Amino acid sequence: MDIVVLIGRIVFVALFLNSALGHLTQTHAMAGYARSKGVPFPEASVPLSGILMALGAASVVLGVWPDLGALLLVAFLVPTALLMHPFWKETDPATRQNEMVHFMKDLSLAGASFMLFGLFAIAGGEVGLTITAPLFDQH
Repeated sequence: MDIVVLIGRIVFVALFLNSALGHLTQTHAMAGYARSKGVPFPEASVPLSGILMALGAASVVLGVWPDLGALLLVAFLVPTALLMHPFWKETDPATRQNEMVHFMKDLSLAGASFMLFGLFAIAGGEVGLTITAPLFDQH
């Protein structure tokens, strides 16, 4: 089962690694978009969120304190859902629906990240194919 968990971790973090790369290489354009959504300090928020995603994803996929990495992803996803996809503010039905899809996607990924946190915290080093034990190991 260790290999199944590893494959799941690899597939799971692909989105975050790709997004982190965009945040760190297209900072100006993404900051403009974040500014249009009312995100505070977009010039700082975009690269910082890119770093948060990169660290969280690398931690999960490599198995270096993967429980902490999962929490870093939650710390990125929940504010992103609330700040970038406030569908309740939209009046155009198509825009509202699109923002709701992105909001729900971010919340679902946050839920999956919480589950990964729990998996690593409960199973500890038994998950296997990790470099370190979880930081919040329950064993």
